[in-house]
Amino acid sequence: MSDNKKTSLTKAIGQKSTTLEAEMSFFDHLDVLRKHLIRAVIAIAVFTGIAFYFNEEILDKIIFGPKKPDFWTYRMMCKLVEHFPSLGKDMCITKINGEIINTEMAGQFNLQLNVCVMCGIVVGFPYLLWEIWRFVKPALHDNERKSASGFVFFASLLFVIGIFFGYFVVCPLSVNFLTGYTVSSEIKNTFTVDSYLSSVATLTLGTGIIFELPVIIFILSKLGLMTPKLMRASRRYATVIILIIAAIVTPTPDIMTMLIVATPLFLLYEASIFVSAYIERKKKKAEAAFYAN
Repeated sequence: MSDNKKTSLTKAIGQKSTTLEAEMSFFDHLDVLRKHLIRAVIAIAVFTGIAFYFNEEILDKIIFGPKKPDFWTYRMMCKLVEHFPSLGKDMCITKINGEIINTEMAGQFNLQLNVCVMCGIVVGFPYLLWEIWRFVKPALHDNERKSASGFVFFASLLFVIGIFFGYFVVCPLSVNFLTGYTVSSEIKNTFTVDSYLSSVATLTLGTGIIFELPVIIFILSKLGLMTPKLMRASRRYATVIILIIAAIVTPTPDIMTMLIVATPLFLLYEASIFVSAYIERKKKKAEAAFYAN
């Protein structure tokens, strides 16, 4: 009887020590993650400080760029109309309606602060991804590390391409449409600076995030939550959603302009199907090799 008690006590102590070790390991991982996130926040803070130094150029040339008729996108659209008159004169944008005002005492200060923080996040995003990769990498097997070795590069590249597409295509077309949209001549379009910045930031950053679709599908396919069969079956719904988004942001009912916006989104969806199919083939190949042995 005494021996049984000693054995039970020994097992209990062993189980308790295992639990404590697991808990310590969990908190150790949290501590490592905290350090990675702190470094990322410091990097974003540094980029935010640099943005403060160049805040006048950023506000005038970047933030309020889509509000000016001489913006690069509008000039290129006018040149297209010159070479292809069939596109219609409406595509050549020479005037942006609406007026931006400030209605709060701290409005312009908040604008400057928000713009600089947003710039810090955009520029520091690749470094944030790199810190996340450094945290996850030790937990991966060798084959998983090889398959995900280009994660930071491709995720950053897609994000940057999305930012440029959102800023030079989606944002100016949306600004032109929204500032010129009226339901009555009695209503004058006057926008607060917060509303304008919110629209520009949402359209630009939102497009950057949308362009991460292949990376998101890659992760979901690795986890077994997404398959190419499901994506192909949902293609018709995705097509409708993409066309609705493109129709909203284009300034005219012209089909050519709408396709300019919709085409990259279609390509992203098809690329995501290819990525998911690639992951599925690798899984089947690994399973076949496992059962063969």
